[in-house]
This record gives sequence, C-alpha cells and structure tokens, in this order.
Amino acid sequence: MKAAIYQGNRTFVTGVSEPVGPGAGQVRLNVAYCGVCGTDVHIFHGVMDKRVGPPQIIGHEASAEVAEIGEGVEGVSIGDRVAVRPLQFGEPTPFDKGCPHVGKNLKFIGIDTPGAMQGSWTVPAYTLHKLPTSLSLEHGALIEPVAVACHDVRLGGICPNENCVVLGGGPIGLLIALVARQKGARVLVSEVNPARIELARSLGLEAVNPAEQDLIREVASWSGDAMADAVFEVSGSAPAVEIMTELLNVRGRIVMVAIHSAPKPVNLFRFFWSEIRMIGARLYEAEDFDEAIRFAADGVLPLDALITRIDPIEATQQVFETIDANPQGMKYLIQCGQ
Repeated sequence: MKAAIYQGNRTFVTGVSEPVGPGAGQVRLNVAYCGVCGTDVHIFHGVMDKRVGPPQIIGHEASAEVAEIGEGVEGVSIGDRVAVRPLQFGEPTPFDKGCPHVGKNLKFIGIDTPGAMQGSWTVPAYTLHKLPTSLSLEHGALIEPVAVACHDVRLGGICPNENCVVLGGGPIGLLIALVARQKGARVLVSEVNPARIELARSLGLEAVNPAEQDLIREVASWSGDAMADAVFEVSGSAPAVEIMTELLNVRGRIVMVAIHSAPKPVNLFRFFWSEIRMIGARLYEAEDFDEAIRFAADGVLPLDALITRIDPIEATQQVFETIDANPQGMKYLIQCGQ
C-alpha cells in the first residue's frame, strides 16, 4: 500500500508500506484519511528529526476501517469504522499519578512510532474509538483535534454563561472556541490573521484583531467590565503570554494549550492579586474522544467549514508546501486509502 514517507530536509516521497499483521492486542487498519497537524508541520521543518528519525511515516489524525484483528482483542470487528487515539502507553511510574496520557513512558504514535500517512497501519487495539455510521470518514479524521479541544475545555472547567477568551484562532483555537460555546460559554477569539478572523465570524464567533485593537479594552467592553473567567493561550506568541493575565477577573483561569519551547515573562503579581490559576492542558484522554465523537455525530460543530482541502497521498509534499505558503488555511486532509 502507498505511504508518504518523511525523508528529512522538508521532503516527503511516496513509497510502499507493506501491511504489518497485527500481534496480540493489536489491530491492522485500512486508513481512510489523515489530517495534517501543526506538529506534523514542525516535523516537516526538521525541528523534530532527532526524535522522529527519518525516514519515517508520520501522521496521527486518522480515520480508518478495521482490516485485521490480533489475538486477544475483544469488542472490535472487521469493518468497524474508527478514529485513533494515538497514544502508546508504557509502564506506569509513581510520577504519572494515574495519568498515562502524560506519563514518563508515553510514546506518541505518528512521532515516536510509524504514523497514519499510509494505506495500512497497525496499532494497539486500545487506541480505537468506534465511529457511528452516520459520521463520514472525512469528519472522522477531525476527531483527534476536536478531542484536544474537548480536553482543554474540560480541564478549564468551563461552565454555562462564563466569559472565555481564546488567544489564537488557528484550528485548535477555533475548535476550543466552538466546544466552549457548545458548553454554554460566551466566547471571544483574538487573532491577527484577517482570513481566520473572517472564518471565526462566519461561524458565529466574536473575534478581534489585537494588532489593530486594544485587547484589554475590547474584552472589558465585550464582557461589561466583568473580564474573562477563562483565557485559553493557543497562539504560542510572547505578546499573548504578556497580556493573558490582564484579561482575567478574580479567580480567573488560564489554560495553557500552546507549546512554548522557551521561557517567557509572566506577570506573577496578577496571580497573587486576583487569585488567578493556570492549568496546563496536553493531549487528551479517552473521555475526550468520546465527547468529540458525540459532538461530531450530533452535527453541533461546523466541521465542513474547517476542512480547507483534501488531497491524495501522492500529493503530500505539495500539501505541506501549501500549508507553509497558506497560513490562513485550517485542516488539510490526506486521502490514504482508495
């Protein structure tokens, strides 16, 4: 079967990936679609080559059908349509405190082990989440990023009628905004890209451009001077980190979603003065996938509007080059199967 193989040096080639028969506790999947994640783009840029070890097949936002079932696997049938929670759990440690999704021995499938940009993919059976027949496989490939948003909103403790500000209107930022709105929150998106602002507004979200407007004043006006109960930092930018504490009310929460690879100054006085809390949110747990599938199946999220385009696996190199040249795009899907 065909595979998009990352070679390093911003290069993918189309090759052949022989199906790997499932061992005990595993399943082999026929992959339908694989979405391109921001992490995949970082891999393409070469910043994760030491970890990935090219040549390697990457990708983890997948929808698929079960093709073979290994020994000891129960509750799964050939032909089941599934999304994959791409986390391979290692031996638990006392440090993990029962949270294997961020445990010391976690391996991320599609980074640390071969991923979904191939026609056939063998994974642990416990990573599968069944998709209802009413849900398209295209939408199934969005379950993983929706689960990220569900996890972030859940850890943020978002309640109905709360004011939420999302810093960064990319794919994850907009999904967080949409999930928070589904939970009954009022949401304001802060984004500098005009096309993404337009998309957010077309989805019924309120959005501002902090490069053109005073964000603190905008949040005050939008909230009737109540300010935000929760701020999601999704942009990864220094200006967002600098201003996030100024947007919150007493006992407001910051949910740190973005990956900040280097330390940045934070106004710690605001934490003391207003009893602010900050919560890190990484990856997802099984319940987040279940909620993401429910939202997608119920049609409460405008998933079609988030799919920028779908390309065949042979065009993977062009897809990544397009993403680099088109920063306003949202979700790009690669069709891996026939």
